[in-house]
Amino acid sequence: MLTYDSAGFRLGGRPLRILSGALHYFRTRPEQWPQRLAALRAMGLNTVETYVPWNLHEPRPGEFRRLAELAGFLDEADRQGLWAIVRPGPYICAEWDNGGLPGWLTARVGRRARTSDPEFLSAVDGFFDAVLPAVVARQVDRGGNVLMVQVENEYGSYGSDAGYLRQLADGLRRRGVTVPLFTSDGPEDHMLTGGTVPGVLATVNFGSEPEAAFETLRRHRPQDPPFCMEYWNGWFDHWGEPHHTRDAADAADTLRRILAAGASVNLYLAHGGSNFGTGAGANHADPPFNSTDWTQSPYQPVTTSYDYDAPLDERGAPTPKYELFRRVLAEFAAEHPEQARFRSAVPPHLPALPDLLEPATVPLTGRAAIPFGAPVESAVPPSFEELGIEHGLVRYSFRTPAPRPELPLTVEGLHDRAVLLVDGERVAELARGVAQEPVRVAGGALVELLVDSLGRVNYGPRGGECKGITGGVRHERQYLHGCRAEVFDLAAPLPELAFDTDESGLARGILELAATGDTYLAVPGGQRGYLWVNGFLLGRYDERGPQRALYCPQPLLRTGRNELILLELGDTAPQSIELRGDPLTP
Repeated sequence: MLTYDSAGFRLGGRPLRILSGALHYFRTRPEQWPQRLAALRAMGLNTVETYVPWNLHEPRPGEFRRLAELAGFLDEADRQGLWAIVRPGPYICAEWDNGGLPGWLTARVGRRARTSDPEFLSAVDGFFDAVLPAVVARQVDRGGNVLMVQVENEYGSYGSDAGYLRQLADGLRRRGVTVPLFTSDGPEDHMLTGGTVPGVLATVNFGSEPEAAFETLRRHRPQDPPFCMEYWNGWFDHWGEPHHTRDAADAADTLRRILAAGASVNLYLAHGGSNFGTGAGANHADPPFNSTDWTQSPYQPVTTSYDYDAPLDERGAPTPKYELFRRVLAEFAAEHPEQARFRSAVPPHLPALPDLLEPATVPLTGRAAIPFGAPVESAVPPSFEELGIEHGLVRYSFRTPAPRPELPLTVEGLHDRAVLLVDGERVAELARGVAQEPVRVAGGALVELLVDSLGRVNYGPRGGECKGITGGVRHERQYLHGCRAEVFDLAAPLPELAFDTDESGLARGILELAATGDTYLAVPGGQRGYLWVNGFLLGRYDERGPQRALYCPQPLLRTGRNELILLELGDTAPQSIELRGDPLTP
C-alpha cells in the first residue's frame, strides 16, 4: 500500500520517490503504447500519468465506447515496469475539447457543471460507474500498478463548491478506490484554498520557481509531502500563434531543483502526442491587466498537434530535453538508490521508431459532395448539441422575405466559422471574434451558412459553450425564422462515397505504399479543413500555422492502397496532399 507523510511516500514500507511522466493513451495509437512507455522508463521514470476524457468515452448520454483502452494502457504500463497515476476528472482541462466534459451535458446543465448540482452529479455517477472498475482492479494494493487517483482537476482555478469536491472523493471511495486520492492546483493561496479537500493529498502545478511553489504548499499542507503533479516543461500551441519552445537546459535545471527539494514530480508532458479528430480544445486569452472580464478576451483554438515541446516529440522521438532529463534522473538515482525504485526489473531500453516515409506528392483525383444528413426544420437555428453532434459541419438555410431592398445580414453567436452563400454564390467567410462589414442581402434570397466548429474552451470561466449558431440570423434588425439545418457529423464514420463529381466538397487521393512508416501530411494551397487517412480523421489543418502538416502514425497506414480524403473549407481547391518529414516547415 502507498502511504505518505510530510517526509515523502512509502510503498510496502520502503521509501519511494514518484518520478512520473504524463502520456495520454487517447493521444497516441494503441500500437504505439509499448514504444512510448518504454521510452519513459528509459528516461529514468518509474511512473506514467494519464487523464481519462469523459467526452471520448460517453459521446452521447449512456452510450459508452472505447472503455477497454484505459485498461489496456494500464496493463501495458505494468508490462513496461511502470506504476500509474490516473486522473479521471470528471473535468481534466488537458487542452482537450471542453476539458473532457461532454458537450451534450454542459449544454444541458450550463453553469451547474462542476458543482454539487444533482443533475450534473447524476451524470458523473454514470461515468464513474463505467470507467472506474478498470482502475480499481489495477490498484497496487490489489497487485496492480495504480498508485494514486485524482479528485477533479485544478478546481481552485474555477470554483469554490467544497461540497462538490467532497462528494467526488466519497464517490471514488464508494466505488472501491483505496489508493491515495489527491488534488492538484496552482501554487497560489486562493487556488489551494478552493481546490483542496480535507484528508486528501494536495499537490501543485507549475513550470518554474519550485522552491516558492513548495513553500506555498507547505503553508497550506504541512503534513503532505511536496509533489509537483504537473511540471510544465513545455507548452501547447494555438492556431495563428508561434510554436512554443523552452530551453532544454533551463527545463532540466528546474527538474533538478524539484528533486533537490525532496519532491516527487510528474513531467507534464513526457510525451504529448496528437489531438486526433476533433479532440483539440481552446482557450481565451487572459483579460487585460487589472481586469477580470473574460467575456471579450480573444478565442484561441488549440492545434491538432499536442507536441508541447516535450522530451519526446509528437511522433515519439527523443529531443535534447529528453537526454538532459535522463541525465538529471540518473544523477538522482545514483545519489538516492533507496528512493529511485522501479516496479520491475525491466531493463531501460529506448526502442527504435518506425522510419519516416520519403517525401511524396499524392494528387487529388476524385471529388464527392459533402454527405449531409436529412434536413431538420426549426424556427430558429439549432445548436450542434440540439442536433445531436459534438463537432461537425452544419448547413443552415434561410429565405429572406420579399419584397424588400438589400439589407445587412448579421449572424449572432457564431461558434466558430462559417462560409456564407447567397443564392449559391460564396460571398464571405465569417469567424467568431473577427469584425467585418456586414454583407447586404436582397429580399427573396436563399441564405446558406456552412458552419464548422473548433475546440470548446477547456480552462477558465468560459467553458461549456455550445457550437453552431447560438444566437440568430438577422436581416437588418429582424430575425430570420424558418431554418433548415443539415448535418455532417465528423465523429461518425465516413459513408461510402462516389468520387465522380466536379463540385466542391470532399476530395480523394490514393497513396500506394510498398512499406509503411510515419509521415506528416500537408495540404499545399489549402486554407483550412479536415483530413482523413483510411477512414480515420487525423484532425484539423489551418494555414495560420504554426503547424503546417498533420502527423500520420504508421499504424494508420498499410502496404498497398491507402485512401486520403480531404475536406477543404477555404475558397481554394487543393490539388494534392504532400508527405513531409516534419510538421513545421511551410
